[in-house]
Amino acid sequence: MKIEIPTMNGFIPDCYSKFANADQKIEGKPSRSFPIFITDAPDNAKTLAVYFRDFDSVPVCGFTWIHWLAANLPVQDVPANISHSKNTSLDFVQGNNSNISRFLGKNSGPVEGYTGPMPPDKTHYYTLTVYALDTKLDLKKGYWLNDFLHKMEGHIIDSATISVPSRAK
Repeated sequence: MKIEIPTMNGFIPDCYSKFANADQKIEGKPSRSFPIFITDAPDNAKTLAVYFRDFDSVPVCGFTWIHWLAANLPVQDVPANISHSKNTSLDFVQGNNSNISRFLGKNSGPVEGYTGPMPPDKTHYYTLTVYALDTKLDLKKGYWLNDFLHKMEGHIIDSATISVPSRAK
């Protein structure tokens, strides 16, 4: 399986990151999810799951930042802006991102679904993994990363990971 997202001069495009227009943000955080193009998905895959994170956040905040958890997506390309769109017919479930952290205080942005890159100090490299699964996961809206990882155990047929940068300035 292979995955790809659009880039602009090698970086995550502005509309999916900290330089998004105000109407593409929730509480000041980028909320428009990028499309994911999937090729060579296994024929026996039933669903896809997405995990988007920032390991470069560790020196800044002390932990790997979770930007997006999504499960039970159909085995097809993932359209842009599905995370917070009310106009999608796709039936999938999203987990908590790191905006829910008690260390951030209130009004820190959307706590479920996609929250875009906002590197504060330098270019960060974001890691996107898409999993092809042999089942639909039993997860409820607002699940945690540990539940996501446990529910996938024994059900991952294939996966693909890419690293893509987002600029700070």
